[in-house]
Amino acid sequence: MEFNSNKSIYLQICDAICEQILSGTLGPHERIPSVREYGAEIGVNPNTVMRSYEKLTNEGVIYNRRGIGYFISADAKEVVLEALRKDFMENELPAILKRMKLLGLDICKVMENN
Repeated sequence: MEFNSNKSIYLQICDAICEQILSGTLGPHERIPSVREYGAEIGVNPNTVMRSYEKLTNEGVIYNRRGIGYFISADAKEVVLEALRKDFMENELPAILKRMKLLGLDICKVMENN
C-alpha cells in the first residue's frame, strides 16, 4: 500500500478498508486480517492499524469478536456511503459550486456536457 504524505496513515488505512467494502471485495460478516497481520502486510506499525480498527469500530463499519478477530458489519456499506455522502456535501460540494460560479457554469450546462 502506498501512502500519501498529506493524510494520516491510519485514516488512509480506514479509507482503503472502506473502498474494499464499497467495491464488494469485503462483504458483511467477512473477517479482516488481524492487527498484526495487516500491519505486516502493508508495512506499518500494528499500533497504527489498531487505531484504524478502533475508528472503524466506533463508526460501526467493523466489529470485534473477542478472541476471534475483526469482521465487517452487516450494514457497513450503508454506513460508509452515508459518511462519504455527508463529507461530500459538507466539504467537497461547496468548493465545487463556488468554482462553478467563478467560471460562470451552471449545473444544467455541466450536465449537458456529460
